[in-house]
Amino acid sequence: MPLTKLQFRPGVNRETTSYTNEGGWFDVDKVRFRFGMPEKIGGWEKFSNASYLGTARAMHPWVALDNSRLIGIGTSLKYYINQDGGAFNDITPIRNTTSAGDVTFSATNGSSVITVTDTNHGAVVNDFVTFSGAASLGGNITAAVLNQEYYVTEVVNTNSYKIAARAAGTTITQITVNGALVPSLVSASGSDSGNGGSSTVGAYQVSVGLDTTATGAGWGVGTWGRNGWGQAATTPIVTNTLRIWSHDNFGEDLLINVRNGGIYYWDKTGGFATRAVNLASLAGSTKAPSIAKQIMVSDRDRHIIAFGCDPEANAGVQDPLVIRFSSQESLTDWESTATNTAGELRLGSGSEIVTAVETRQQILVYTDESLYAMQFLGPPFTFGVNLVSENITTMGPLSAVAVEDNVFWMGLKEFYVYGGTVQRLPCSVRDFVFDDFNLTQREKIVAATNTAFSEVWWFYPSEDSDTNDRYVVYNYEQQVWYYGALARSFWMDRGIFDNPIAAGPNNYLYTQESGFDDDGSAFTAYIESSQMDIGDGEQFSFIRRMIPDLTFRGSTAGSPSANITVKTRNFPGGNYLQSKSSAITKSASVPVEQFTDQVHIRLRGRSFAVRVESTATGVGWRLGSPRLDIRPDGRR
Repeated sequence: MPLTKLQFRPGVNRETTSYTNEGGWFDVDKVRFRFGMPEKIGGWEKFSNASYLGTARAMHPWVALDNSRLIGIGTSLKYYINQDGGAFNDITPIRNTTSAGDVTFSATNGSSVITVTDTNHGAVVNDFVTFSGAASLGGNITAAVLNQEYYVTEVVNTNSYKIAARAAGTTITQITVNGALVPSLVSASGSDSGNGGSSTVGAYQVSVGLDTTATGAGWGVGTWGRNGWGQAATTPIVTNTLRIWSHDNFGEDLLINVRNGGIYYWDKTGGFATRAVNLASLAGSTKAPSIAKQIMVSDRDRHIIAFGCDPEANAGVQDPLVIRFSSQESLTDWESTATNTAGELRLGSGSEIVTAVETRQQILVYTDESLYAMQFLGPPFTFGVNLVSENITTMGPLSAVAVEDNVFWMGLKEFYVYGGTVQRLPCSVRDFVFDDFNLTQREKIVAATNTAFSEVWWFYPSEDSDTNDRYVVYNYEQQVWYYGALARSFWMDRGIFDNPIAAGPNNYLYTQESGFDDDGSAFTAYIESSQMDIGDGEQFSFIRRMIPDLTFRGSTAGSPSANITVKTRNFPGGNYLQSKSSAITKSASVPVEQFTDQVHIRLRGRSFAVRVESTATGVGWRLGSPRLDIRPDGRR
């Protein structure tokens, strides 16, 4: 009898039953589609051997005038700049520097815990402070031990907090709410009775933000330790947003904004030892916004734009629907006059701006219920906004991404695309994604592009996870969907760098689409088809042989292989009764690629499914069109 050629539709469909989806794919992990055929996704390796503190939720690449490649990385704890895969340079802005003598210390014999006294310090747990000018406490707690960077382990009250003393010259390697993993903690001796002298200065970095969204009110909501034990909360909290940064380069320099916080400027000529400073502190600054939700530099006309900021006429009071822009080509000129192009707009629909995304022609501005298009008009109006759509939803500030003039985003149980009009994207895995989804952590959703494969990725937290542990992909060239499990808190597409770069869960950045391994270790990639009929009514069929069709191009393993499993069952709701898994192994590359030519199997049933899986290192594969030798068979 002739061999049956297996040709499956591209993409994964979980909106119907497996039996209804005959001829399609039903389950997948770490597999994509190219030219309609499934293949294993690329692997990843560390971008830098250095690590950073906190969870990275923002990255921005640019090239300096000396041709160095820079990445700005905003985390839940700090802001860094990385140059060409080297160290992470901390440029986190300083919110307050005390006068000499405002800070004093006290120690307890045998303990590494140091109590710091500073009236109205304003610090919260995990805030960072760098001390200078301190004198020895008289014993083990020397001046060198005190005069370095620390983080707050406990807030005692508004005038004091605690730190953990460590050996001079060591660095903080990891922060947790319950303590620190730091080298060489130093315990005080009985001689440590001083207070650090009258010259101590404390430089406090901008307060850290939440790494996990907290909603509601009452105990446990908000940043831990913001007030002392037994003290009333200073503000009634309904929802605390994550620590999310926005940033853009202004020439070779960098503008950064912490969401619902200040706007800061880093001057490249000052080097990595120089921290970002408040934009309003620059010489000649006039009426620069002091608080904003997001900042952006317009590529077309070189205006700095602040979204959800304080109005010019009411400085310091945030209006979540106000948009302000500086005069063209100016960092400092924000006062709107008849002789410049600075100005202000206010949106009329929604209660707050959620995010803004720049395309080639315009800037799309999302509120919590509508979408606006912001376009450059030129003098005297500079910018104008038009309402594009109402009654839409947007998951969070990182859930939208531009692909040239189109913008894709995730809404509440919907996916959307804007290419002149707003359209809902038909999604064949919608219920699968949103039925296993932690909506309380929706601000962590990250939309990203992988343009080398015409893909838009969304990383999101599954129902039982507080961190991004899954992804869903829309291939806009083939218009198909697939999904999998991968923990990434942010993803930056290729461009300045040859490959995408993503933030992993362990404080490292990874170069994606590099090899086929998880930083040197194997990962499992598989795809499984829906059931296909091989017998009607009371008829059964017998599968006796498989002719595999795989290519292992690009594999680095000596003898790369993948398993193809064929399994049969009699009823859609029944168990798979028989299965046969066979390793398909590459044996030669020349004169043509050679691999296992045929596999003899003995399976019978009314329907069957096919699964392709790899679990070894150095293996990349792409499935073609396997054949099965199927013959009619009786009930026994």
